[in-house]
Amino acid sequence: MARRPLGAQISAMLASRGIDTVFGIPGVHNIELYRGLEESGLRHILARHEQGAGFMADGYARATGRPGVAYVITGPGLTNIMTPMGQAYSDSVPLLVISSCLDEAAATRGQLHQMRDQEAAARTVCDWSETARTAEAAYALIDRALTEFETTRRRSRHIQIPIGVLGKPAPPAPAQSSLTAPDTISIEAALRPIMAARRPLFIFGGGCRYAASDARRVVAKLGAATFLTYAGRGVIAPEYPLNFGSYLARPDSVDAIASADLVVAVGTELSETDLWRAELGHSGPLIRVDRDPGEMSDPGALNIVCDAGAFLRKLLEMCEGHHADTGWRAKEVADARSRWRAASNAERPGIVAISDALRDCLPDDTMVFSDMTQFAYVAKEVWDMPAPGLWHHPCGFGTLGYALPAAIGGKVGVGGQPVVAIAGDYGFQYTLQELGTAAELGLSLPILLWDNGMLKEIEACMTGSQIAPVAVQALNPDFGTLAAAYGIGYAKPATLADLQARVGAALTADMPTIIHMTPEITG
Repeated sequence: MARRPLGAQISAMLASRGIDTVFGIPGVHNIELYRGLEESGLRHILARHEQGAGFMADGYARATGRPGVAYVITGPGLTNIMTPMGQAYSDSVPLLVISSCLDEAAATRGQLHQMRDQEAAARTVCDWSETARTAEAAYALIDRALTEFETTRRRSRHIQIPIGVLGKPAPPAPAQSSLTAPDTISIEAALRPIMAARRPLFIFGGGCRYAASDARRVVAKLGAATFLTYAGRGVIAPEYPLNFGSYLARPDSVDAIASADLVVAVGTELSETDLWRAELGHSGPLIRVDRDPGEMSDPGALNIVCDAGAFLRKLLEMCEGHHADTGWRAKEVADARSRWRAASNAERPGIVAISDALRDCLPDDTMVFSDMTQFAYVAKEVWDMPAPGLWHHPCGFGTLGYALPAAIGGKVGVGGQPVVAIAGDYGFQYTLQELGTAAELGLSLPILLWDNGMLKEIEACMTGSQIAPVAVQALNPDFGTLAAAYGIGYAKPATLADLQARVGAALTADMPTIIHMTPEITG
């Protein structure tokens, strides 16, 4: 058994566990992690900032379903990636961050990259943060993280390893993890109320991404109406006549929810960013299904701690031979959707038409990564997805600067599948330096840049709160000149037809393309 520095053994271990790509930036404190990269066969994507590396790993994980892994240095490398760690934590993304740390930080002051408590700082934005002071501990923690990504809620984890330990000779990692998945609990008795419901309503979240086929069959057999969270879009087909879509946050969606005699929420937190109100609005019983017991916060609900797929498969078994006499009608659903679409268009004029144009010109399997921007807020409501796992948005933590680096990571993960980024003119500038990574990789990546000349959503909030708008306009660069500086494509379409043509060309270009969209595009 060859003994090599632990850093090299970690790369070999990750490769043996099915990891093929690592995102990061090398530095003097973590170079031992880079010793065995090429030998292990891992592909390394060099970001321009650790925040970009974290978002790339997040995008890769969302696109592929496999863990995203990032290597960062002690101190500022870790603090820079903590924003992506927080985003991955809130959006249930399997992100593993491996950092170096100082050998000791108590007795010596003034060391390079020194923090008072690096492990504790990271713990504030991830599921857990631990220090591995031996090779055996590092291997065990990596196996723990990778196993938990498959058996529990998929949230960010952080492992830090002292610089001296990374450089010490160590034996190879064990060939296989000794950890196993927990048993699935029995849920059959809890499913009977669903079978008896006359107007059952299902709310599907991102936790149902890999159970869409079963979800579609279940609701069809039960004659159930459905809502989708933003993360759950595509779980139910857009053409299903009883699908209310992703309008859950519309204030009067409570009317539809209250009219159900049973609500079943599967794979969703029902968080603030899902509802934008304090209460769901149900008047009948509520069943919550989630693999994370920490999310079972409704005291009056029937809480089932279970994987969404296992729950839906068991329910499907019970539905065998069941013929629904549903109390829902397709017209009431269609009327509600039409009303909510019109409200969305009235609140932020023009974006619905642009969303429709983009939806019509993009291939059905296009993967979208969006930023915190008015364009995305509208599109997430009105732009239906044909399948789950195609639209990725920083819902919970709600950070700006997500779209571009996450789209880069997603494109790295899915290869030839179409990928686009949607960002606002202000948020784009948080991480625009990652254009260098996209150009370096020669990615065919349309970057849809929505430029309304200001922080429009904040201006609207200030005005609505009777605050004179302040600090909502910033000097934008010349985006065409910026694209030229990076040697990438640029277009500023004047019409919706021109937009569609430019997007089509960008999907097959051998470089990223900034497609500069302004409100004037709708005429």
